Amino acid sequence: MKTDPEAFIRANTSVMAPPHVPEISLHLASEAHDLWLKTEEELEAIGLPPPFWAFAWAGGQGLARYILDHPETVRGKRVLDFASGSGLVGIAAVMAGAREVTASDIDPWAETAIRLNAEVNCVLVEFTGADLIGETVDADILLAGDVFYDRTFADALIPWFSRLAQQGKLVLVGDPGRSYLPRERLEFRAVYQVPVTRALEDSEIKKTTVWRFT
Repeated sequence: MKTDPEAFIRANTSVMAPPHVPEISLHLASEAHDLWLKTEEELEAIGLPPPFWAFAWAGGQGLARYILDHPETVRGKRVLDFASGSGLVGIAAVMAGAREVTASDIDPWAETAIRLNAEVNCVLVEFTGADLIGETVDADILLAGDVFYDRTFADALIPWFSRLAQQGKLVLVGDPGRSYLPRERLEFRAVYQVPVTRALEDSEIKKTTVWRFT
């Protein structure tokens, strides 16, 4: 890495609560931060992949809200927060009483962001940077927010999620209507109107649904 992740995150974010999950605080970037304005080329020059960890995406907010409102879903269970980003959903799972939570993300910057966010909320979230797609998961529940935004990624996830569901694992997805959501494989759980930033999305409110993958 060309710069220190922790120093960069602290300098380019503020601790704030996502609007739909006010119980949780995260290091987030807003329009007030230079990080918001940096181009892809500028990010690459400092060795920073696209900073998905710096934003509270609608799917993650909806899924975190569902977990906090239905703690029995994760209470006493081992949880994997897949493609965790900021760690929002994993932190919600800990707060809801999960026995063990591991956040998974292949972005090495996410590890630092998740550690800092867990510290802010006084919870413990484990982390793995391994590419888990297609692998056996040592968890009872897999949580995934906003993962169906890319066709290639979705094509890899769908058979994996299907296999995990067939193995008896609960797979919950939070999604605001991304293009490659496999609706025919999903069972409705809840829907929320999630406030987001127009610069990230195409509206200020995103209808976000929590689904069970079948």
